[in-house]
Amino acid sequence: MAGASAVLEDSSLLSRLDRALLPLERLMALISGLFVFSLMFLAAWSVGGRKFFGAPLMGYVDLIEMAMPFIAILGVSYVQREGGHIRMDILVGNLHGRLLWLFETISILLILLLMLALTWGAWDHFDRSFDCARPLCSRDSTIDISLPLWPAKLVVPVAFSVLCLRLLLQLVGYGRALVLGLDRPAAVPLNLSVEEQARAEAIHLEGHD
Repeated sequence: MAGASAVLEDSSLLSRLDRALLPLERLMALISGLFVFSLMFLAAWSVGGRKFFGAPLMGYVDLIEMAMPFIAILGVSYVQREGGHIRMDILVGNLHGRLLWLFETISILLILLLMLALTWGAWDHFDRSFDCARPLCSRDSTIDISLPLWPAKLVVPVAFSVLCLRLLLQLVGYGRALVLGLDRPAAVPLNLSVEEQARAEAIHLEGHD
């Protein structure tokens, strides 16, 4: 798993673009969290209705099915910005300097190429819902209450597109650090040492006194 990380900011164009994209990523992560929170109410409503009134929430499984893309995918770009995705910390933690930035640049480039392909495929899958002149056309709906599935399908290419923008910024950031030999580049997640983590937590706690 990824450890604690920090994203430095400066006056460069790259850092300004990083800060400009961050509010959108936070909004998407917030929406994802609200969908997670709403599942508790849906579960309570369904179980309570079944227990006390013999009538569980109609379409409960359908609603969960529709919520899954919002929960699983909307926050993926924000987590990438914060360096929270699963990675090989044992290997990366032992790399330093240009070797580290080379590893990060190559890995981000490969991820970006993969995500561009997945974004194209996800959009094509969504687009088929409205064009039945094409093969594999689908006007899918949920089984119980016939909710249209296209909103859930649309979430995927939208979230992936934002992730591609984030990966592009990080690719430039790591590439810049590789070329210039920077120690602590801006707009990319930097692994924190144990001492830095403790210092950051202390500052965070002091701000809540």
